[in-house]
Amino acid sequence: MSGNWNIYPFKSILMEICLGQIVICIPLQSKNFKTISTMNRKLWIALGVIALVIFWGVGVRNGLATSDQEVKGSWANVQSAYQRRADLIPNLVKTVQGVANFEKSTLTAVIEARASATQMKLDAKDLSPENMQKYQAAQSSLGGALSRLMVVAENYPQLKATENFSELQAQLEGTENRIKEERDRFNESVKSYNSKVVTFPNNLIASFSGFTEKGYFEAEAGSDKAPEVNFEEKK
Repeated sequence: MSGNWNIYPFKSILMEICLGQIVICIPLQSKNFKTISTMNRKLWIALGVIALVIFWGVGVRNGLATSDQEVKGSWANVQSAYQRRADLIPNLVKTVQGVANFEKSTLTAVIEARASATQMKLDAKDLSPENMQKYQAAQSSLGGALSRLMVVAENYPQLKATENFSELQAQLEGTENRIKEERDRFNESVKSYNSKVVTFPNNLIASFSGFTEKGYFEAEAGSDKAPEVNFEEKK
């Protein structure tokens, strides 16, 4: 019996110690909980900001990629229009060559300018301002030579009797109009693209993603209207 009575005080002491620890630990745990909650809130805020920045960056890059594809599509149409003009020139030269005493120097200038223009290949990924200037110079040279040929052709009334003249006239006029329209569309797409590339903070994403400013067609004298292709005799 006496042994049992000696155990009870020991149990009481243990219970008191445990209860004391619980009482002490509860406020400590509550304080730690608040600290952890504050840290979690800051962490979630930081993660939210990072997520927003990532989503914004992805959106900007997708927008740049879309604009880049629009420029490439417009450029393909420009090249198609210029190629159409180049394809018509051999028939024109052949038709004019059938006329006696036609100025050979004028024909030679057209042939050489066409060869130079068709050799000037420019990929859509290389549309830098410098490359665009070279491309435009080559096409302008061909356009100038073709215009001079038209002027000289007007001095030969017998050309009117040539079967292909009316058809060539209509096709060349339509081609020149199309070239102007496609150039205008291309310039608009480049303007939209470049504005995204150079504007802050989009330019940060553009630079990181490899999107660079592109060149466009400069205005030329008389570019407000398509060149007239007229085989009719001057009055």
